[in-house]
Amino acid sequence: MKIAVIGASGKSGSVITKEALARGHKVTGIVRDASKDVPAQAQKMTKDILALTYDDLKDYDAIVDAFGVWAEKDLPQHKTSLMHLADVLSGKPNRLLVVGGAGGLYVDPQHTTRVMDTPDFPDTFKPLAINMCAAFNELKTRNDVNWTYISPSANFDAEGARTGKYRAGGEELLVNSAGQSEISYADYAIAMVDEIENGEHIKERFTVVGG
Repeated sequence: MKIAVIGASGKSGSVITKEALARGHKVTGIVRDASKDVPAQAQKMTKDILALTYDDLKDYDAIVDAFGVWAEKDLPQHKTSLMHLADVLSGKPNRLLVVGGAGGLYVDPQHTTRVMDTPDFPDTFKPLAINMCAAFNELKTRNDVNWTYISPSANFDAEGARTGKYRAGGEELLVNSAGQSEISYADYAIAMVDEIENGEHIKERFTVVGG
């Protein structure tokens, strides 16, 4: 398959790119800064996410959105960039897969309380969670786009080991056998590429936990 990874020089994007390459897919890493490297064997496209057109993306079976900004003043870009991609891919056959957040997952079967609404959720992460949740809420109204939104566990561990094991769920936060909600970037990348290959969650959000 032909896969484009937006943000391929970032932590999650680079790991997803490497996982897809290891499985024999043709991958292009899209970065906004020409000085940023993408993993070896990947092609590189230098273009800002808001400047991408369908001509840039039409040849890819799947486009992975691993775009991320962290400064509070930039956080609304999570929504504007995602809606730009949705507009570009509106009515098209290509898939859009989003590296999502865990803050908008639910902690109860009734789906009344989100992770970011719980008392222990760190205040420092709330602005990011609020903006990512707003982006997802807009995305899920888009029936004209073949989107999939993959939320990690509460602890999304960049340094965690690649175990090759994960468990997928729906819209409720998952925990492993030790009662921990955590997944490494490497195992998350496995789940992402599995979803690209198998297409089991078209127009759905789902979550994954390690182990």
